[in-house]
Amino acid sequence: MNRLQMTELETYIQRFMEEQGVPGLAVALSHRGETIYAKGFGVRNLVTKEPATPSTVFGIASVTKSFTAAAIMQLAHEGKLSLDDPVGKYIPAFRLRGCDASKVQIRHLLSHTSGVPPLLRREELVRFSDHLDYLAEVEFAALGEPGQYFSYANDMFLLLGAIIEQVSGRLYRRYMTERLLAPLRMHRSTFSLEELARLDNVSTPYAKRGEQQQVTAVPWPTLGNYEVGGGIRSSVDDLLVYGSLYVAKGRYQGQEIVPAAWLETMWQPVHRLTKDAWYGYALKTTRDYAGVTLVEHGGGQPGVSSNFGFVSEKELVCVVLSNLENVPIRNVWLAAVNAALGLPLAHKESAAPTYQLDREELEKLVGTYTSAEGGNVRLFIRDGAPVAEVAGSEFSLRAAASDTLIFVDSDMPLRFFFKADSRAWAVLLGMRMLCRSE
Repeated sequence: MNRLQMTELETYIQRFMEEQGVPGLAVALSHRGETIYAKGFGVRNLVTKEPATPSTVFGIASVTKSFTAAAIMQLAHEGKLSLDDPVGKYIPAFRLRGCDASKVQIRHLLSHTSGVPPLLRREELVRFSDHLDYLAEVEFAALGEPGQYFSYANDMFLLLGAIIEQVSGRLYRRYMTERLLAPLRMHRSTFSLEELARLDNVSTPYAKRGEQQQVTAVPWPTLGNYEVGGGIRSSVDDLLVYGSLYVAKGRYQGQEIVPAAWLETMWQPVHRLTKDAWYGYALKTTRDYAGVTLVEHGGGQPGVSSNFGFVSEKELVCVVLSNLENVPIRNVWLAAVNAALGLPLAHKESAAPTYQLDREELEKLVGTYTSAEGGNVRLFIRDGAPVAEVAGSEFSLRAAASDTLIFVDSDMPLRFFFKADSRAWAVLLGMRMLCRSE
């Protein structure tokens, strides 16, 4: 990345932070294991005005999922489990009230294709056994058979932590620390809030609250069992090291951490998300992006917006972490990747096509779609055009196909699902399937 590209990128980041009200942010890039750019922007704490740096610790949220998946790949390589094994082989107490649990395999947990919809979060549960009781009791309507539909299901993903404990004989946190964090010397990365309190240069999480959307400090979420899919706090410096694992064929400083073939399994396409993007095992893949493949995962929690990924063909790793929730941080990540690839900062995936929906087709989409986890979108028609209401805000949409609408301002798709010729029964919003409630 030359000086001009660097200057353009930094101007873009500063403008992004001003527009979104982001207190602090850190960006880092590496090429063939060497850091080519690392910088903090803004502050890690609005009161003390301490600056954000590449070693500032932020939450990474769902970027954690790829760590858990990598641990599963380690154990599969060692012959301690198979991705095709039913979950019940390792967790005999696994039951589901809404569908046949015996059909759910480890690969379905990794790819969010178990058929279980997003459920009400129970962050007070800290033992896997308690979560098994919850899953056995909670009522839900299955989305379909395992493997049929994709939908984020954190309550299912966390079962991978229980499987790791069962087959390794170690507590989940201990296994992750001893087999991944410690060998990679990620000494500023932790699952523990107690350890986080002892570290220096730690960000304060922020959220926008109230009618004025005031940026307000919020506590770190405790997460409970959900730490399996979102519990790591880390720095962009540490995550560059982690990312190098994927572009250096599973090795770090001459030591094999995870065999390359198993790591590569994680970003093979399992379920199509959009025209160009697929979900694999805790990683999303965008093929043929200016001649390369983007592999990534984002994350969001109270006080956290994150994006991590790599371009294996170029041995390029990019990480962006921030201390404000619900901001489109992937825009910064993509701009940084573009700069490193020598592309215009504004380069994006190819635009979805334009489709003319007739009134009858549009009427089949109208309705309110929800999940027990709290997701909600209301689709209605105004002046003959589709409009979505999400979290109290309205968004203009355009059609890309008879089953797909696109948010005009962000290009994010809404993909609808039908049974026979009836109205849509569900919609995929981001990573979550929401079912029609009215």
